[in-house]
Amino acid sequence: MHIAIAGNIGAGKTTLTKLLAKKYKFEGHYEDVLKNPYLDDFYDQMERWSFNLQIYFLNSRFRQILDFNKNGKDIIQDRTIYEDAFIFAPNLKAMGLMTNRDFENYKSIFNLMESFVKGPDLLIYLRSEIPNLVEQIHKRGRDYESSISIDYLSRLNERYEAWIQTYDKGKLLIIDVDDLDFVKNKKDLQTIIDKIDDSLKGL
Repeated sequence: MHIAIAGNIGAGKTTLTKLLAKKYKFEGHYEDVLKNPYLDDFYDQMERWSFNLQIYFLNSRFRQILDFNKNGKDIIQDRTIYEDAFIFAPNLKAMGLMTNRDFENYKSIFNLMESFVKGPDLLIYLRSEIPNLVEQIHKRGRDYESSISIDYLSRLNERYEAWIQTYDKGKLLIIDVDDLDFVKNKKDLQTIIDKIDDSLKGL
């Protein structure tokens, strides 16, 4: 079983991945933010490092998926390979932070990788509005995220909403998280778990 959690920066993906991995006794797989050699440079100079960062993420997530297929374990994944390709890279291109040449090269590599993998059995999309995202980003206090602008988050949110409307790689569950506190409120977490259990029926 492969469950993946999608959502904008600050939506709560990593936290929910940890909680669900514990609940379902699945193996959790997370974004490599601590060892990522490009993140600090990217947020400091986006245009210079955008292609390098996106290739790093693409490679990392592709390797994750190959590992999933090889070991046959039940896993929960923090962010998908599709978000890189359909949200983050196109957004960088649209903002003039990735050249057309780099974007076409990136897209070609993604298309090749995608031909070797299948989508998750269940995708959970955490929908959140900008004020909540900003609050959560400030709460966790990562230095490299301090320069993220509201405009950047807004553009990503628009792309997430457009992508999720056409998502067809597998079963989809959308959860509005703005009014939920699944860390401190056990009822809120149980509400999410109940929705997931319903979605997993028949898979």
